[in-house]
Amino acid sequence: MAEGENEVRWDGLCSRDSTTRETALENIRQTILRKTEYLRSVKETPHRPSDRLSNTESSDGLNKLLAHLLMLSKRCPFKDVREKSEFILKSIQELGIRIPRPLGQGPSRFIPEKEILQVGSEDAQMHALFADSFAALGRLDNITLVMVFHPQYLESFLKTQHYLLQMDGPLPLHYRHYIGIMAAARHQCSYLVNLHVNDFLHVGGDPKWLNGLENAPQKLQNLGELNKVLAHRPWLITKEHIEGLLKAEEHSWSLAELVHAVVLLTHYHSLASFTFGCGISPEIHCDGGHTFRPPSVSNYCICDITNGNHTVDEMQVNSTENVSVSDSFFEVEALMEKMRQLQECRDEEEASQEEMASRFEIEKRESMFVFSSDDEEVTPARDVSRHFEDPSYGYKDFSRHGMHVPTFRVQDYCWEDHGYSLVNRLYPDVGQLIDEKFHIAYNLTYNTMAMHKDVDTSMLRRAIWNYIHCMFGIRYDDYDYGEINQLLDRSFKVYIKTVVCTPEKVTKRMYDSFWRQFKHSEKVHVNLLLIEARMQAELLYALRAITRYMT
Repeated sequence: MAEGENEVRWDGLCSRDSTTRETALENIRQTILRKTEYLRSVKETPHRPSDRLSNTESSDGLNKLLAHLLMLSKRCPFKDVREKSEFILKSIQELGIRIPRPLGQGPSRFIPEKEILQVGSEDAQMHALFADSFAALGRLDNITLVMVFHPQYLESFLKTQHYLLQMDGPLPLHYRHYIGIMAAARHQCSYLVNLHVNDFLHVGGDPKWLNGLENAPQKLQNLGELNKVLAHRPWLITKEHIEGLLKAEEHSWSLAELVHAVVLLTHYHSLASFTFGCGISPEIHCDGGHTFRPPSVSNYCICDITNGNHTVDEMQVNSTENVSVSDSFFEVEALMEKMRQLQECRDEEEASQEEMASRFEIEKRESMFVFSSDDEEVTPARDVSRHFEDPSYGYKDFSRHGMHVPTFRVQDYCWEDHGYSLVNRLYPDVGQLIDEKFHIAYNLTYNTMAMHKDVDTSMLRRAIWNYIHCMFGIRYDDYDYGEINQLLDRSFKVYIKTVVCTPEKVTKRMYDSFWRQFKHSEKVHVNLLLIEARMQAELLYALRAITRYMT
């Protein structure tokens, strides 16, 4: 009777056919009732101490099923599944079994739940997108519910992720999820690690691999070095890294497999940035997303704070922020004025190439000194750190310890002319999907800034994108890097650098302290720019190294 969550067939709930869903729900109900009756009978019957382990396993298995049902009752796009899941939970509660309740305040710790689209209140177009996502993953995850502020981007993101994880490709399915685990673990992102551990097991992955990277095949272990350098110091990637993977005798990667792996690594490094940057909460059915404890009298219990990078004082909504509305209003007006002045300067004069190069070097050097006041090391938990080697290896600025990294000139190797075609040649259609996602993120605009409408935000979006690439040593010859200091203030730069380089250190205070008058949807938009610019930067370094190996 110790069957757990994985022994129940949830797949039928993803069907568009209501009869299929109804049959699946009835089977789930019967399974849960059997387990419930078994546990009740055990409680009423004297048993030997040796039975305790078996009973504990049965109880754990039931709790996992109930947590999954709780998630479906809140997050399934199909109304019949939400209602029936809630009905099953209540009927189990009436039998004297404790049922779980959600922890936290919605999909994000940073964004009030009332500002996020509620499942069940979406329009027909959004419902179709939710149903597609649920059919592909068996869940509507918190990342999706936060990205839904920007439906055009979300559709492209889900299509790309679905292709990478589930469609035909060089790598087997369980390898794909394991690589996702390796990538997310580099940034100690237990949220993504937990999701892909479940997915890895669901597609038939060997549970022994989850005991640590040393238990995975040598071929995957060999990928650890590339994962490490790509996540933290991509400018150090050379063709020797590539050669080591492609010429490892029986553990060799093919070029197509390696490109698939590189795209997955960059996707999940960037998604870890989004997860921390937007304060994504644990999924309801995962650890930290629910509790079986009854609510306390005040409906708030200190033990309910989940295991994220936040403290009790961060849970208080801006209680420590004494910024007046007029101050933050002034910030918006000042930014708008700077944009107008810069546009006028552009029209009047153009700096020389020498001056442009000098401004880039100044901005690159200054970016090294942008760091948070609470920039302290975060020690990874064992359940995450076992999925990668060398936990002390992290982001380092270019010139620390006298190290010099040559500037990467986009004019010599760029995504549009080089990276795109290489990916498409070795992993067909993926280059196109990624390219579309880059363009949507870069060009996405509603022509608004806080309370202002009909605003051309292209200058601001380009400054954010190019600042991220500047931190990675990537230079655009036709861009005046003097604009970055005009448009991005210190608190914003701290947030950008933390999200992109050390996302595990992001706090709610950092999120709250930049662009204080802007909407949450605009801050999520910023995060989309950050993750796509980061992904492109990593891809440029990795694909250039592959190109150099091939030529």
